[in-house]
Parts: sequence; C-alpha cells; structure tokens
Amino acid sequence: MNPILALIITNIIWGGASPIFKFALQNIPPFTLAFIRFFFAGLIFLPLALKNFQRISLRQWFEIFLVGFFGVFVNITFFFLGLKKTESINVPIIASSGPVFIYFFSILFLKEKPKLKVFLGMLFALMGVFLIILSPILLDGKKIYLGEIEGNFFIVLATFGSVFSTIIGKDLLKKVNPYFVSAFSFLSSSILFLLFVPKELISWSFYKLNLAGWVGIIYGVFFSSAAAYFLYYYSLSKIDAQEVGLFTYIDPIAAVIIAMPLLHEFPTIYYIIGSFLVFGGIYLAEGRVHWHPINKLKIKNQNSKIKTQSDLVKSL
Repeated sequence: MNPILALIITNIIWGGASPIFKFALQNIPPFTLAFIRFFFAGLIFLPLALKNFQRISLRQWFEIFLVGFFGVFVNITFFFLGLKKTESINVPIIASSGPVFIYFFSILFLKEKPKLKVFLGMLFALMGVFLIILSPILLDGKKIYLGEIEGNFFIVLATFGSVFSTIIGKDLLKKVNPYFVSAFSFLSSSILFLLFVPKELISWSFYKLNLAGWVGIIYGVFFSSAAAYFLYYYSLSKIDAQEVGLFTYIDPIAAVIIAMPLLHEFPTIYYIIGSFLVFGGIYLAEGRVHWHPINKLKIKNQNSKIKTQSDLVKSL
C-alpha cells in the first residue's frame, strides 16, 4: 500500500473518532468503553511487543506507566467526559493546541525566553482555543451553557494529558520499541479504567448494548487502535517521520464530515474563526516551533523513525 494513502486513512480514522465515540457514549458508559477498547487493543499489540522484546530497566517501566497514565488514562477519561457534554467537532481543534500549551509551559516553568514571532503566533492560537471553548456564551448571550463549556475544558485537560505524555515519552520512544510501549501502556491503563467499571455496572449492563455501543467498541478496538496504528507504523517505515505530522490536519475535516450526518453538529462562525486562529497562529510560529509538523518538513533527519507520543496515544 502507498504510505501516503495509509496516512490519509489513519487520520480519517482518528479524525472520525470523536463523533463516533460521542455516538457510542449515548449507550455505553465511558469507563466501560475505555476499558474494553484499551484492554483488547493492548492484547492485539502484545504479540508485536513480545516479538520485539528487549530488556527494560525499572525506570523505563515506570516511564511506560506514566506514558499510559497521562496519555491514555488522563487523556481518554477527560476526552470521554468532555464528549458527553460538548460537540464532537470541537475536539480535534482543541486537541491540536498541544504545542501551544507546551510553549507556554516552557516559558512559565522552564523559564525559556519567548521569541516575539512565536509568542504572537501562539497567542493567536490560544485565543482561537478560548473562542471555541466559550462559544456557547457567544452564540446565545441570554443563556450560559455551563455544561458545554465544562465539556470543552475537559477536552483541554485531555490535551494536557497528551502533552505530559509527549514530554515523558519523547526520549523513551527513542530507546524502546513503540509497539512495546503501546501494548503495555494500553494494558496498564485498562487496569486503571477497570477500577471505575463496577460503579458503572450498577446502573448499566451489557444486555443494554445496542448499535451505538457496538459501533464504539468495534471502532475503538479494531479501527482507531489496531488498523490505524498498523497503518501508522507501516507509513513510518516507508517515509520520514517528520512528514507524518502534516496529515493530522485531516482530523478536523473528517470529524466535521462524520458529525454532521451522525450527530447533526455543524460548524458555527465562532468555530470557523477559532479554527483559523489556532492553525494560523501555529503556522505563524512554526518557523521556531520544532514540534509543529510543517516545521518538521524542514528538518532532514533520515534516521528518525519515532514520532512524539501525542500521536502514539492519539484517541481520535
């Protein structure tokens, strides 16, 4: 298969995840769905992990757990909780703001000196994120949709989980096989999800599963995890890892196309303006923001075969 086509399919699958999982959550509880998805996805990756087994230090095991905790447990928990309260098309745009938060964290906590061009670009992107988050108020000034705003902030917290996972997993993935990290971060996180399942089963049972629930399970295990990651790693073996990130801009388009007929969600004027601010701001800053995919196209490192953990644990 052409690796470009494989990447397009991968990002269509991940882009369609937010509306499809929102559809599924109408029937199946969030922690139950999360456990099923990542437990069975972990089992699917386990043979590949064992095939590429290598000696792992205690520190690396701990880092794998942290990658799973932030990138899967924290990310997916707030992702699912947010989806139940807000529109699914907001998710890919807010999630794309990960580099924005990394940049501001580096200024606040690492005391890095901001560059004017980067700062302005990231400031525009941050304005776009907050415009989308607060858009329910702007759409109807007479009513304050606290639930939807809360859902948008949950998606921000999910993005924070992915950001922390990226920071932790960046060096880890250069030393440990990505299939190994995927398998054991998925399985360790599924145990954490399992702790919350009994409470959900008090008021829900598998006898209540309908089409929506089954779609979420099948899509989560076999498409969003197994098929997408297989195509993703196949593409990494054929083209430079730096070029892969460019295809993530397919995600919001796929989300909107699927959400309109499935959930009757349509982009508002604030969604469109916010999206332009987010992607335009990142593009403005990309000359200095090395984790941005367009910038990565300029960095020629033929030996790099590992991308950041934000894509590895991507749930969308």
